[in-house]
Amino acid sequence: MSVSNKNFNNIKVHTQYSICEGAIKIDDLADYCKANKIKSLGLADSYNLCGALEFSEKLSKVGTQPIIGTQINLKVKGVIGKITLYATTEVGYKNLTKLSSKSYLDSSQMDEPACGISDLIQNNKDLILLTGNYLNFFGKLYNKNKLKDFEEILSALKKSFNDDRLYIEIQRHNENQEKNFENYLLEISKKFNLPLIASQEIFYLNQDMHEAHDALVCIGEKNFVNDRNRFKYSNQHFLKSTKDLKNLYSDIPEALENNYNFHLRFNFKPRKSKPILPSIGGGGNISPENELSRLAKTGLETRLNNFILKKNSNQKKEQVIKKYEDRLTHEINIINSMDYASYFLIVSDYIKWAKKNSIPVGPGRGSGAGSLVAYCLDITDLDPIEFDLIFERFLNPDRISMPDFDIDFCEEKRDQVFEYLKTKYKNGVAHIITFGKLKARMALRDVGRVLGLSYGHVDRICKMVPFDPSRPLTLQESIDREPRFKEEIKNNLKVKKLLELSLKLEGLNRNMATHAAGVVIAGNQLSEQFPLYIDHSSNLTLPSTQYDMYSSENAGLVKFDLLGLKTLTVIDKTIKRLKQKNINFDISKINQNDEKVFSLLSTGETTGLFQLESAGMRDAIKQMKPNKFDDIIALVALYRPGPMSNIPIYNDCKNGIKEPDYIHPTLKEILKPTYGIIIYQEQVMQIAQILAGFTAGEADILRRAMGKKKKAELDRQKERFINGAIKNGIAKDVANFVFTKIEPFAQYGFNKSHAAAYALIAYQTAFLKTYYKEDFIAATMSTELTSTSKLREFVEELKKLNIKIINPSINESFPDFRAIDGKIFYGLGAIKNVGYEAISNIVNEREQNGKFKSLSDFVNRVSSKDINKLQLEGLVKAGVFDVFEKDRNKIMVSIPKIIQNVKNINEDKESRQTNLFNNDDDKNKIFEFEYSIPWKKKELLAEEFKSIGFYLTDHPLNDYDDVLNQLNIKTYYDFYNDNMKEGLVAGTLMSIQEKKSAKGTPYAILKFSDKNSEFELFLFAEVLVSNREILKESETFVLTLQKDISSNENTKKRLNVRKILNLDDLINKPYSKVTIELKTNYNINEIKNLLSAKGETTINLVIKNKTKKAHYSLKTNRKFDLNHLKALKAKDYVEKITV
Repeated sequence: MSVSNKNFNNIKVHTQYSICEGAIKIDDLADYCKANKIKSLGLADSYNLCGALEFSEKLSKVGTQPIIGTQINLKVKGVIGKITLYATTEVGYKNLTKLSSKSYLDSSQMDEPACGISDLIQNNKDLILLTGNYLNFFGKLYNKNKLKDFEEILSALKKSFNDDRLYIEIQRHNENQEKNFENYLLEISKKFNLPLIASQEIFYLNQDMHEAHDALVCIGEKNFVNDRNRFKYSNQHFLKSTKDLKNLYSDIPEALENNYNFHLRFNFKPRKSKPILPSIGGGGNISPENELSRLAKTGLETRLNNFILKKNSNQKKEQVIKKYEDRLTHEINIINSMDYASYFLIVSDYIKWAKKNSIPVGPGRGSGAGSLVAYCLDITDLDPIEFDLIFERFLNPDRISMPDFDIDFCEEKRDQVFEYLKTKYKNGVAHIITFGKLKARMALRDVGRVLGLSYGHVDRICKMVPFDPSRPLTLQESIDREPRFKEEIKNNLKVKKLLELSLKLEGLNRNMATHAAGVVIAGNQLSEQFPLYIDHSSNLTLPSTQYDMYSSENAGLVKFDLLGLKTLTVIDKTIKRLKQKNINFDISKINQNDEKVFSLLSTGETTGLFQLESAGMRDAIKQMKPNKFDDIIALVALYRPGPMSNIPIYNDCKNGIKEPDYIHPTLKEILKPTYGIIIYQEQVMQIAQILAGFTAGEADILRRAMGKKKKAELDRQKERFINGAIKNGIAKDVANFVFTKIEPFAQYGFNKSHAAAYALIAYQTAFLKTYYKEDFIAATMSTELTSTSKLREFVEELKKLNIKIINPSINESFPDFRAIDGKIFYGLGAIKNVGYEAISNIVNEREQNGKFKSLSDFVNRVSSKDINKLQLEGLVKAGVFDVFEKDRNKIMVSIPKIIQNVKNINEDKESRQTNLFNNDDDKNKIFEFEYSIPWKKKELLAEEFKSIGFYLTDHPLNDYDDVLNQLNIKTYYDFYNDNMKEGLVAGTLMSIQEKKSAKGTPYAILKFSDKNSEFELFLFAEVLVSNREILKESETFVLTLQKDISSNENTKKRLNVRKILNLDDLINKPYSKVTIELKTNYNINEIKNLLSAKGETTINLVIKNKTKKAHYSLKTNRKFDLNHLKALKAKDYVEKITV
């Protein structure tokens, strides 16, 4: 082959998996390779193999040969730096994997991940090593003038890698130090007789990405772009043409030739793999299949005796047993034929361990709840036959796909299960890595920081990007839809640069993280089969795969989801608290047809109830009036976009307003429980089985085809359905009609297994709220200590239920929320900036040694480790020390003194210098506060709001009763329920969330609170834009609302906000004209003093005599606002004031 036909191999490509270094997405790279007909390309991400499988798959698809390598740190003689390794065979890739894993697993939190030279020598088979550039390991040795070490290490590596697997690497990027290092390398190559190879370090595809890449590097290094002292890459790190690179290295033909031939040395690439599971048997020589069968049959016997036979006491025992045994045999045969026995055994094992160790486990989740084997192995707590759940929806021999048990555990105890897995499977278990992305807001924040823009300015720009996780907008979409971006660009060139760079970096990986819920379990030596990573900052028990979820599954790793469900923690906490009060019961054995529970649900008062507490769900459940467990299952399944429109039909049919439509008489039995509506995917499968003779497996294929809407597959399934129906005696046109009717339902039909499992948890929470509401709400609030919005919601609920809340107190409250004698004691751990552990220590001191008698007593008894400035400020603002001193600001300004006193006392105790005889005197003496001015009521409440997140002890509107009455301003509840179309409502803004509609117009969801309740309003484009600047949390506003009144009682009234005015502005706003009517005993001097200030108001005085009225007008206009109105109204000689 002539030189002109040879291609330069770019073997040092850094994708976005080189975190904050590579700026290439693999999809973009594949497109580039396809468009430019690239023959081969080498991956060399820094410190990981995260993208290896994805790189291999996607480049192979476009006809480019993938060369798989990575850069790992080598640590020798105190020097750490990168070397590049490539795998030429499968054995080489295993060694590469082992070294990459080892660099993390053997490193500590303080060290960079690295391998030693002995690791490299022991695992070098079928690996090629490149020495790297002047910034890498050998470059660092050269720069430190450690030339002797350089040669010693190179000599040792040469012995292991031989002459043909160790290259001296030459790079040319027009950067300082490159040329000197290159001259030295050329000498070394000759001295050691090692081959040269030319390469380029590639960080981005096109040269115009250089500036954005420079910002990305600064983001990773936490540096500023304009820092003159930092290292900067040249603009030559892009994919150049073969022609340009041949010219660049034309003076080193050997280096070029070795590069041209480099790809010929590789005959391996990572490929997709079948699932890999450890073989789990019963000990000895018992196979997983036999062990599964044994445990399932034993489990069925237990379930039959404890639950099934009792529920089916009206049926013949032998028939019930046969039905269940037949189903069990059917499932076991499928599981074993698909080699999934080990999977079931693994899941069953850790769930049984969790239950045995008092760790709450959910009843099931997803389609796995449709398995009787799972029920018998204690994986789920739902009887699939009782709820008509189909096994093939979970595991179908006609649709080969991995089974997937998503298991919910108590959130606070899930880590114990990970510890158990580590103990049992040792090095065969790991979490799955995830990657934080530079999404629109994150890209703006990071780029803004490195450009040196102020935090406040960048924050304001970020908030122009709507926060809507359900429909996230890209930065470009946000710029196109939000006119304020154009204003910012016009006013500030730096903002233009910010947006340009952010748009280029958006979507790149920003950092590595861990999918805390997912684990993979494989063979004993996972780190030798798959590359692993450790996130030292996360304190997780297990390492993580370097492959993300997609690549892990493609590599054959089987994922087990161990999810943390807060509701299980709530249920567990509630039951434990009840046990302390000698109330004992088994939550799994409660009556699922309890009238009182359904009565509570029918009221719509579902705050705190799992899956049932959203505003829309409350309306739906009120209209449904559920009276059986199946109603809860249906509601969980229906309350989603799409099927939600069927809720009114379900309700009307259930309540006898409409007759159900069963589509065809043969379907009545299937659709009767759901009043003719196809709610569940299982119903679609049953229809196909009964009407068209499908097997359960074939019915599942039909369901998937309908859901995915692929025309070719759907046409095949339709023909099969109609032919099957004809064989069963159904006319062709009827079969066609039925298929057409069920198809739309199948597209959004819900998995009944999942709905039933979650309905069970929902019912359990409803049961606890019905019978033990104080303990249930206290337990729920204790799991939401950091969620202000949730706590606020529960405080409102407690007010509705007339349950008294005891305000935060250092002598009465606990770290969490407690229910005592029908009252809820506010949790101190919920106050902002108050650490849970620290406040627990303080409360423990109180419980052990008695209540604090005074602030001095508190200072004498607490540990300096448990208090700090922010924490004490939070406690003071929340009124925790009101028991000692009502003037909160007096304590506030004395906080530095309090901290110093505590510190001094602690130091005295530690040095044993305390005068024991004076100890009690110190505790009892009065604390000397610093001078302060007491907070006014408004200030006090504003500070309380900052500390708690809402108003607890009082409400700002309580001070304005006269004003509100004078202006005829109503509470939200009163206005909503009266017949007025327009009115004024006052409320304090609790939160504001801006969003964008599908058309791109801005709107906001505002939460207000008044004296009686909280309420939510939508603010649309014009009103939002004109009031955006004044809408600040904790400010109080007067809203002009307009109401659409409907004749239908069940239809929610729609409210529109017409106008917004800050209450303070209204109070301070002068009136244009005021008429004051005075009695004969008026005090003219007092009036004169009150109205002495000049202003904008025309003042008319009317003095009444017995039969006459004298009218006067003041010559000059005076200042007259609501404060003047209140002052004059309080005078007994004022008859009437008209404004």
